[in-house]
Amino acid sequence: MEFLDPDLERYVEAHTENENELLYRINRETHTEVLKPRMLSGHLQGRVLSMISHMIQPKNILEIGTYTGYSALCMAEGLQNDGKLITVDVNEELKDRLTEYFNESDFAEKIELKIGKALDIVPKLDVEWDMVFIDADKSNYQNYYDICIDKVKTGGYILVDNVLWSGKVLEKNRKKLDKDTEAMLNFNEFVHKDERVQNVLFPIRDGLMILRKK
Repeated sequence: MEFLDPDLERYVEAHTENENELLYRINRETHTEVLKPRMLSGHLQGRVLSMISHMIQPKNILEIGTYTGYSALCMAEGLQNDGKLITVDVNEELKDRLTEYFNESDFAEKIELKIGKALDIVPKLDVEWDMVFIDADKSNYQNYYDICIDKVKTGGYILVDNVLWSGKVLEKNRKKLDKDTEAMLNFNEFVHKDERVQNVLFPIRDGLMILRKK
């Protein structure tokens, strides 16, 4: 589902900071060479992630769901000089591509890629997070949130992608309530009522939930 008029969307992107050369190439190559390119954050959301990261100036970022590395590189732009971004993805087939992209960037020493199940990896990381970005399998969003929230510092942020789920959060936009849609509905309701966080849902791309830990 497209939430903006295509012409208006083009205007928005035309008046948003451009992607750098590497991000542009990742965007193009993902769409031509990788399955499910819609999973890519893309120009507008990527610049939003970069802006938020610059505002927070995080020392430690956790990303759950790397895909082709676009969002990781965007968030890394705002890291402190001694900052670190750990990104976790289950798809080992993308490891070589990711390693190449990260090594070509200015953040090769700041990004650590871990291949495996986030539910196994993240609980073992002894890190206090300033910023977390969740963009992986939707049925586990609640589980990912649960393993992160206690390790997010007070005043830290959790960002969650695809929370509008192509508009299927509204009954009129779905034929039936499938597993992932139900998981998304339950997750959105849970974090909205979670008194540990302040939340706002931005209608950016497929919906971006931003949570600040109180």
